[in-house]
Amino acid sequence: MSDRTMTRQVLLFISVLSLSSVHGQVSYSIPEEMAKGSLVGNIAQDLDLDIKRLKSGKARIFTGDSAEYIELNKERGVLLIKDRIDRETLCGMTTPCALHFQIILENPMEFFRVTVEITDVNDNAPSFKKTEKRFEISESAAIGATFMLEIAIDPDVDLNCLQSYTLNPIDFFHLKLKNQPDGSKKVEMVLQKPLDREKQEQLSLVLTAIDGGEPQLSGTVQIHVTVLDINDNAPVFTQEIYKATVVENSPKGALLATVSASDADKGSNSMVSYSFSSSTDLFELDSESGEFRLIGHVDYEKAKYYQMFIEAMDEGGLSDSSKIIIDVIDVNDNSPIIIIMSKSSSIAEDSISNTVIAMISVNDPDSDSNGQVHCGINENIPFTIKSISNAFYSLVTDSDLDRERASEYNISVTCSDEGVPSLSSSVTLTLQISDVNDNAPVFERSSYEAYIIENNTPGLSTFTVNARDADWNQNARVSYILEDSSVNGVPVSSYVSVSADSGVIHAVRSFDYEQIKDFQFRVKAQDGGSPPLSSVVAVRILVQDQNDNAPQVLYPVQTSSSLVAEMVPRSADVGYLVTKVVAVDVDSGQNAWLSYKLQKATDRALFEVGLQNGEIRTIRQVNDKDVVKQRLTVVVEDNGQPSRSATVNVNVAVADSFPEVLSEFTDFTHDKDYNDNLTFYLVLALAVVSFLFVTCLVVIISVKIHRWRQSRVLYHSNLPVIPYYPPRYADTLGTGTLQHVYNYEVCRTTDSRKSDCKFVRPCSENVLIMDPSSTGTMQRMQSENNILDEPDSPGEQKPPNADWRFTQGQRPGPSGAGGPPEMAMGTGPWPNPPTEAEQLQALMAAANVSEATATLGPGTMGLSTRYSPQFTLQHVPDYRQNVYIPGSTATLTSNPQQQQQQQQMLMQQQMAAQQQALQAQPSEASAQPEPPKAAQTPASKKKSTKKEKK
Repeated sequence: MSDRTMTRQVLLFISVLSLSSVHGQVSYSIPEEMAKGSLVGNIAQDLDLDIKRLKSGKARIFTGDSAEYIELNKERGVLLIKDRIDRETLCGMTTPCALHFQIILENPMEFFRVTVEITDVNDNAPSFKKTEKRFEISESAAIGATFMLEIAIDPDVDLNCLQSYTLNPIDFFHLKLKNQPDGSKKVEMVLQKPLDREKQEQLSLVLTAIDGGEPQLSGTVQIHVTVLDINDNAPVFTQEIYKATVVENSPKGALLATVSASDADKGSNSMVSYSFSSSTDLFELDSESGEFRLIGHVDYEKAKYYQMFIEAMDEGGLSDSSKIIIDVIDVNDNSPIIIIMSKSSSIAEDSISNTVIAMISVNDPDSDSNGQVHCGINENIPFTIKSISNAFYSLVTDSDLDRERASEYNISVTCSDEGVPSLSSSVTLTLQISDVNDNAPVFERSSYEAYIIENNTPGLSTFTVNARDADWNQNARVSYILEDSSVNGVPVSSYVSVSADSGVIHAVRSFDYEQIKDFQFRVKAQDGGSPPLSSVVAVRILVQDQNDNAPQVLYPVQTSSSLVAEMVPRSADVGYLVTKVVAVDVDSGQNAWLSYKLQKATDRALFEVGLQNGEIRTIRQVNDKDVVKQRLTVVVEDNGQPSRSATVNVNVAVADSFPEVLSEFTDFTHDKDYNDNLTFYLVLALAVVSFLFVTCLVVIISVKIHRWRQSRVLYHSNLPVIPYYPPRYADTLGTGTLQHVYNYEVCRTTDSRKSDCKFVRPCSENVLIMDPSSTGTMQRMQSENNILDEPDSPGEQKPPNADWRFTQGQRPGPSGAGGPPEMAMGTGPWPNPPTEAEQLQALMAAANVSEATATLGPGTMGLSTRYSPQFTLQHVPDYRQNVYIPGSTATLTSNPQQQQQQQQMLMQQQMAAQQQALQAQPSEASAQPEPPKAAQTPASKKKSTKKEKK
């Protein structure tokens, strides 16, 4: 087939008949015999669908039970030829010929109807069923006699079907075509020239059938004519067209009609035989009787009518032709065909109404009322079926679903036609209802109350709370949570715990009824849905008492330091109330019921104890023979199981006067066991006290001897050597010139008047720190003994505190007579080395002070870190009497007036010495002078002599 022919024959048109939110229809027209993979149309563009929608909706073609000739390319959104299409095989002579199918989309469900018209292509040539045809014609046949020829069959339609016939040669015959009411043509061969058997007995003709396609196709049949002897009358049918009806599914052999033809001739020339112009397998025609019978199976759904050409021929070869039309009557012999196009196997229980769960196609091949179908579903289910178009239905929800009420539905869809009798078909769909977390856990009880005995084991299981959830699977999985709360200010989680899976409540601690009798908390049950649902229940725990406390005696009070006795006069009558034992039990209930019993008594015949009230009374008259000292042992017992008890001793004195009682009870002895224990403890205490006393005595004597030997060693030397610290030794406020802090090791001698002072390594861990925030305070980074407390061991001399000095009125000797202003304020270094008198006074004061502290207030003398704040000048013995001051004619005395005069005189001298020291300070800054060696003066010799005498 040429490209030009294809171009002319292929007509592609698209008509969208209806397009709505539910479905639409698209029509295409294509020629038959297109190659596989050929384009039919762009369905995505024509339906206004996105390619992504075709993919996400899982687009597919639904053809029912018909073969699929068209396929959908979801990647391009086009329809393609899947298999070769032969219009003649598909539709036969039916026009127009079309393919009908649906395109189904899911999520949401949609479908679209597609019609593809198949146009004819001239691919079939006209053909005759027989390759030759024989006639026997009498020579007497008149001009114009007609002879019916077999019609050709061309499966093509329209222009491609059979269009014309030609007959060759045309010497004796020519063709005559007659148009029939149904559009077909009747072909006859007409005698146009008389036959002469004697000239030509046999004639050979060729009948050619030609169609209207391009190029034209044709078919031929050979016609053989035998000229017979004269028979001048041809048979004639009584009707030009015969009509008959047949009910589909009629049995074979059924008589449909009888045809008849008459011949005016006589004899053998009048005998007529009937035959079909073309063979058939459905019907038969009796050649003699002309009875037309059914020999096959007719189906209205395949063909609604049949038409046949019949011929009547006499013995002389003359014939006539007619046509018989058989109409097929439909019978309701087909049940509706139900096809599930798409369905959901499950649906959520919270789905809204009119949710589509299935799409159904129903088809009944019958006609008229036999093909009218109505569908329905079983009752009492929350679904309904709706007709969305001709032969298409949707199954939707029409009310709320509840999985807890019904988790599965079997939906029976029944479709019935309107035939008589009516035929029906049904199909059952199983639909699962998927769970939604719409039910909160529900506790079995609105509140819980449980009992637990005190002194329980921690971790003991008390009871179980149980909640159920009507949902399914994960949504029904219940977890138990202890809500945060407090009991008497303590978190409830320290009292109990709850198992998240089982709901078992355990006691976290051991309970004491006397401390807590009951408490409440709340447990929350929460399911595993999303979002989770929960409910809360109140739980009350009541602690039950246990007899775990013994009775406690409140009266009489039992003491070991004093002896208490109740007096009973000798004139007491029977029932005299001596005393009452008062006891309590902190338990409750029967565990707190107390009973009193007399366990031991000096005279059991004299006293009794009330069982319930604990009253001790006499049971007989007291007489002179009764001893004065009576000892009663009363047992107080509770009513618990097992019972607990307490014992109290009651001393009773049978006497009329107190002196008599006192004389009797002075030698009152206790029980032997009690006395033995007391003796043991007394001996042990005496031994401990004696050991401590002897130890303290030895320590005190050792300390005294050590201090005495130290003072003797110091005074045995001519003069003690006190190291001299240069003015730049310490910078308390960071204003001095010394950049580093140094420690010094002092080497002292007892027999020589010389002392060696040397530098030692800088020791950061032994640095003295001045605290500016506290006045007159020196602190060490490490605690160590002062050099004055341990004179025998080499120590480190602390740098002088800025406040370590007396006021000018309190300072002894010339060094206290005056000073520069910075010395008075406690901010400058020492301007001069200490004098011998000051050194002596410092040593004597240190030897006589026993208690000290590291904190010194203003006006105190910071000799050691052991000096207490109470240590002031009034505690320092006055050693300034008769002290000779080198370089001065003044003598220090203990007379205050004399001291005042001496201080005034020394102040003037000191002022002058200070001015000279200030002038010499720059030179001293460059080179630190060595401390002057203390020289022995007459005053010091005199002082040491006095000390030795002492």
